[in-house]
Amino acid sequence: MSPKELKAKLRRERLALRDAMLPTARIQASLMMADHAGDVIAMGRGNIVSGFSPIRSEADIRPLMVRLKNYGIRLCLPAIVDKKTIVFRELLDGIAVVETGLGTTGPGPEAAELDPDIMLVPLSAFDATGHRIGYGGGYYDRAINRLRNKGHLPKLIGIAFDCQEVATVPDEPHDMALDAVLTESGFRHF
Repeated sequence: MSPKELKAKLRRERLALRDAMLPTARIQASLMMADHAGDVIAMGRGNIVSGFSPIRSEADIRPLMVRLKNYGIRLCLPAIVDKKTIVFRELLDGIAVVETGLGTTGPGPEAAELDPDIMLVPLSAFDATGHRIGYGGGYYDRAINRLRNKGHLPKLIGIAFDCQEVATVPDEPHDMALDAVLTESGFRHF
């Protein structure tokens, strides 16, 4: 099986497990994530953190984002601008939240584009070495690569439920490894 085929298989399996979680279990796990990570992520006041609005059965990190905002962290959300590119727009009070592509929502084009210092990255699966499987579009890998080419090195924190961990994720040259992962069990550095 090729790395691409194996990733697709693992993605299907782990997303099915995530989808099978009861909504109340996802809510409870999401709140536990906010408790585990709020102080750890917020240590750099003034940092810019990219989050995301949950789609499908993703962890809901909005409670964590509220906690970070209360610490003085600037927040931004991804917006899809074309078939290959996401940008990160500042999330501020009074800025309208709109459809930003592929079922996601975030600030519209009038919001400032920011380069995040910390990226909270949604994913399908991850392993104990920090390798991740996204949703297959490559948006985050390209965005991270673009930031690194500008000399900006954001810290990458995967956001997932425990059931999304796998033994091994095939590592391809274009993949960007995580610095840490946040699940309902805690915050784990790699």
